[in-house]
Amino acid sequence: MTNAAALLQTSLSGLQLVRRGKVRDVYAVDDDHLLIVATDRISAFDCILPTAIARKGEVLTSLSRFWFGKLAHIVSNHLVTTNLEEMPGSVARAESIAGRSMLVRRAEVFPVECVVRGYLVGSGWKDYLRSGEVCGHKLPENLLESAELREPIFTPSTKAEIGHDENISEEQVRGIVGKETTDQLREISLSLYKEARDYARSRGIIIADTKFEFGLDKNGEIILVDEVLTPDSSRFWPAESYSPGKSQPSFDKQFVRDYLETLDWDKRPPAPPLPAEVAAATTERYLEAYRLLTGEDL
Repeated sequence: MTNAAALLQTSLSGLQLVRRGKVRDVYAVDDDHLLIVATDRISAFDCILPTAIARKGEVLTSLSRFWFGKLAHIVSNHLVTTNLEEMPGSVARAESIAGRSMLVRRAEVFPVECVVRGYLVGSGWKDYLRSGEVCGHKLPENLLESAELREPIFTPSTKAEIGHDENISEEQVRGIVGKETTDQLREISLSLYKEARDYARSRGIIIADTKFEFGLDKNGEIILVDEVLTPDSSRFWPAESYSPGKSQPSFDKQFVRDYLETLDWDKRPPAPPLPAEVAAATTERYLEAYRLLTGEDL
């Protein structure tokens, strides 16, 4: 661990660990609620790195809380509170997770990632180069890398517990969750992205793409779950330096990926540690994204 304030893993007495993901530790609170703790773990190329990114979990939690509140008029979400004092006693006593925890409503999560792309980058760019399409969307010829699309597109993917998520078509999503639900997920995702995109642009950030997750609450209503519009789930670019035709500087973990690409590493576990200066610079990028989007220092 590179920083005494960083948290790589949690162990909370009195609570059952449900799942330890790439970044989040999820605990059962009661029949209706879960506790989601965002650690400072970081993953790249589907490998969890041994180096923690100090304060990363705080940024993910605080930024998700910000967006959940800002977008609640479009779709309900699973957040109950991020305040430890408002959580059950078994949780409230766990001071080590203050600022990085969400008490949430349980939901039956759909097994698809709802990705929205406003710009041609990442796996979408690779698909376009190969076929001229992204997830079944035929795009104009001769687009540049990082080009802004005429309209945002819904480009879902599978949810892989191990290995890579894979881009799939809407037709494939319909085969998984049904036509009506697919139509709802697409429309909600596009509405969320467009509102967030316009707001972020006014704050000097381009949201190139993002992924949402949804589930059904106990009443059968679709709700927004997991994290939302964070540097882990989105590509954030500084608007002032945007220039299509190349990869863009970013506020997300692309900085870490770029460093790892310079190493002689086969992108299989175990992942190499990050130098202290790379970890510290990544923390600064996450904090700056939070400051620009919310207008406040974390």
